[in-house]
Amino acid sequence: MKIGVTTFVTDQSMNIVALARAAEERGFHSLYVPEHTHIPTSRRTPSPTGDAVLAEEYKRTLDPFVALAAAAAVTTRLEIGTGVCLVAQRDPIVLAKEVASLDFISNGRFMFGIGFGWNREEMQSHGVVFQERRALVREKMLAMQRLWHEDEASFAGDHVRLQESWAWPKPVRTPWPPVLIGGAPGPKLFEHIAEYGDAWIPIGGAGVVKALPALHEAVAKAGRDPSQVDVIPFGSIPDERKLEYYASLGVREVVARLPSAPESEVLALLDRYAKLV
Repeated sequence: MKIGVTTFVTDQSMNIVALARAAEERGFHSLYVPEHTHIPTSRRTPSPTGDAVLAEEYKRTLDPFVALAAAAAVTTRLEIGTGVCLVAQRDPIVLAKEVASLDFISNGRFMFGIGFGWNREEMQSHGVVFQERRALVREKMLAMQRLWHEDEASFAGDHVRLQESWAWPKPVRTPWPPVLIGGAPGPKLFEHIAEYGDAWIPIGGAGVVKALPALHEAVAKAGRDPSQVDVIPFGSIPDERKLEYYASLGVREVVARLPSAPESEVLALLDRYAKLV
């Protein structure tokens, strides 16, 4: 069982360079960081955790690609990834270049975790209509995958149009870095995974066993082999029994949650999790 970690990297938390080094030294497989460009103060959208007050870390996240580039520069084996990138809020041509560049400089160690987003006001600042975000993400992903894979790429959709173009570097991993899609289980999410994803990353890992048949059915309906689509419980709090349970379901990787906190607190928990590696 591979074990990775995820945390909100901020201007107040453990330094990303020190964290990446510590994770690799302890044998962890991967390190993921999330994204928020900003948080509008109106707070009309409730916290995704259900807390009355939004946690401070949401307001202070570093840009994930800058942070992960720093992590890549001081490691050689550790997989690095977004967990998750808010694709709807980004320009797909620029994002495709960022993903390919990071995968290139890390020698193929990048994992592209994506999500559809939950903060309506944040999306509005980027000109994104909340109800259209899934369709928008789909077209941006399909356009980016063409840029990564084809020498002369083009795309024409309802939301994204790309005239025939050149774009290098290409990612080291072919045809592109693994696309991990987060979200609650359901037909719409599984259709997205079946069309352009390589894994489902259920937050916390709850409800996986009940959802697996529907996920496998959606993947098979799209003409793909369900065994080639991974399930990676994300932001979990692991222990031996939980890891054994996930292994019995065919899960090959679990990503544990670390606090967005000073180095002493993070390292103490990292050392605890390291005993499971």
